[in-house]
Amino acid sequence: MSTKAATKSSLKPFEPYVETKGEEYMGTPMRKHFTNILQQWKQELMEGVDKTVDHMKDEAANFPDPADRASQEEEFSLELRARDRERKLIKKIDKTLQLIEDEEYGWCDACGVEIGIRRLEARPTADMCVDCKNLAEIKEKQVGK
Repeated sequence: MSTKAATKSSLKPFEPYVETKGEEYMGTPMRKHFTNILQQWKQELMEGVDKTVDHMKDEAANFPDPADRASQEEEFSLELRARDRERKLIKKIDKTLQLIEDEEYGWCDACGVEIGIRRLEARPTADMCVDCKNLAEIKEKQVGK
């Protein structure tokens, strides 16, 4: 019986990668594993965009009551903001897929060490190891951004 993991609540569970003894970090099988995860995630996000468009078309109504109209506009506004975040995430997924293709995926942008399989399964678009990410967040808090 295998353990299941997921990167986000919207991402379907996937089989965690099982390394073989002596396997090279980010070799072909590992890159294929992350490519599959990212492509599945991107597909789910794109389906969500399509559902939002369909929902907004179906639900669009010209309510005579200003409060009803305002409620609908607020709902649509929230949906559009969520889709905008997802659009940005899709771009980040595409960038990550390119890194995999270029065989530059899986190493920290800041220090160059392996990010690690479990961290990448938890956040497939991660570009920093845990230590560098923690330092970056501390610096960000200190600067007050």
